[in-house]
Amino acid sequence: MKIIINWFLIAIAIAIAAYLLPGIAIGGLVPALILAVVLGAINTFIRPVLIILTLPLSIVTLGLFALVLNTLLIMLAAAIVPGVSVAGFFSALLFGIVLALVHATLKRFED
Repeated sequence: MKIIINWFLIAIAIAIAAYLLPGIAIGGLVPALILAVVLGAINTFIRPVLIILTLPLSIVTLGLFALVLNTLLIMLAAAIVPGVSVAGFFSALLFGIVLALVHATLKRFED
């Protein structure tokens, strides 16, 4: 049950972040739910491999490359899910930051 609640919280956070940012468009609740699943799968399977492969670059940039990597993964997820569009790199970067903040805020109210 906790997984389903967390899934809905992430989808709500995606919808709120998309509402707040002008460069992100989500066509309803179903694309937000699908985007939550796709982002979860990407963060589970692809992101750890990319983090290890880009570790030297992350060390040189003092970890800022992790933001770039997260942005690229958000753009990948938006390309996969129909009904979700991202205007560009900067919009995806802001979306990732706002999504993390909104999800952390919603997570505090879960318990």
